[in-house]
Amino acid sequence: MGQRFVIHLPVVAGDLTAAVRLGRVVARWASLLARTDPGETTVSAEDSQGVRHRVFCDLRVVGGRRCVLRADHDGPCSRRLWPGQLM
Repeated sequence: MGQRFVIHLPVVAGDLTAAVRLGRVVARWASLLARTDPGETTVSAEDSQGVRHRVFCDLRVVGGRRCVLRADHDGPCSRRLWPGQLM
């Protein structure tokens, strides 16, 4: 594939919790597009963009895909969401 470039798309939220939730929603929507990697989605404070917070678990599961659960989830990783795991 060669060199990769990353698109940074600022989206504003009122606090870290809201930013993480919105980040998950935007990332899941973007996963419908080819060549997106929603598992790498992070959020940061506008004035401290070097301090990033993951919105998804970064571990790989069977088949090389990423876990789709939130970054601090309890229990085993999963490739799909179950009721109650949406946020």
